Amino acid sequence: MKNKKRKNTFYKPMPVWGWIVVVVVIVAVAGFIVIQQSQRAAAPLPPEITVAQAAQQRNQGALILDVREPDEWVQFHIPGATLIPLGELPNRLNEVPKDRQVVVVCRTGVRSAQGRDILLKAGFTKVTSMAGGMTQWQAQGLPVATGQ
Repeated sequence: MKNKKRKNTFYKPMPVWGWIVVVVVIVAVAGFIVIQQSQRAAAPLPPEITVAQAAQQRNQGALILDVREPDEWVQFHIPGATLIPLGELPNRLNEVPKDRQVVVVCRTGVRSAQGRDILLKAGFTKVTSMAGGMTQWQAQGLPVATGQ
């Protein structure tokens, strides 16, 4: 009895065009994922956020930019915030990082919206304003510091 080699009828090599299709699909899916992630990362912040959202942004490393006057700052401010009064902001833009999220705050939310708009016009993209201002921040019992 002769030993005959049995052919494996279940395995058939994929033709070259099949491999090309597989590679094209993988590249297309990877490209789609990269584009979606970059669009999410580049998406601008909403124009205005709540005090709770601002606190969350602060905890995640956002810069809190206080645009009130120094006498208001001394009364109370958000710990770790940076003070640049609204009137000085156009001349001190170099002190605001462009690679970090910025939450602009004031006493009630009016000046912070103006500060946000100054930053947006100067090319900042990761900037928003806190609605309600420091009045709401303090009313919600969030941490404040006093003095310089």
